[in-house]
Amino acid sequence: MKLLSLNLFFFLLETQICFGQWYQQNSGTTATLTEIHFENSLEGWAVGDSGIILNTIDFGSNWSTQTSGTANPLYCVYFTDVNMGWAVGDYGTILNTSNGGTTWTSQTSGTSTFLASVYFTDENTGWAVGGNGTVLETSNGGTNWYSQTCGTSNHLESVYFTDVNTGWVVGYSGTILKTSDGGTFWNSQTIGTYYRLTSVYFADDNTGWAVGEL
Repeated sequence: MKLLSLNLFFFLLETQICFGQWYQQNSGTTATLTEIHFENSLEGWAVGDSGIILNTIDFGSNWSTQTSGTANPLYCVYFTDVNMGWAVGDYGTILNTSNGGTTWTSQTSGTSTFLASVYFTDENTGWAVGGNGTVLETSNGGTNWYSQTCGTSNHLESVYFTDVNTGWVVGYSGTILKTSDGGTFWNSQTIGTYYRLTSVYFADDNTGWAVGEL
């Protein structure tokens, strides 16, 4: 099971740039929420404990519960458009929707370890990462997931691609891995820290950030 050391809130917050303030929104749940993804200014999803998936179509003014079909904790949700999305979580859980979450279906991951992060460059090509150095890749929207060899057994926390070839993964013990061929080969990058890294983001192929814990 994935161990979380972050301070997670039981409610959702939103900010308006023009005022620089945060306002509490009513999520309608007391479950811990671990990840949020907005596809545009109005439509977004949040996932968390007990397989909960929430959706809003009005900037978060109202949140509704979607039926995930699982009680496993979910750690990440990602959409390529307002219809096509994936959520991943404990025990190798991968869920997919093609209608904005009206229905979610389970996909076979081939692993029983936790999956912490999922990222797609288009509706077909994506990656999921998680425990014990797990890196999974699909080229058909998740109908089939295949394991990639990444060269580490450290838990992996986050994955991000700038295109179908170039991507990064971060995780425990200061792990940063990079690929230039869609994950056929992953190369370790030296950063000089052994702290756990929990998230990675790149603005382009050269400029990126990784964050974690002390």
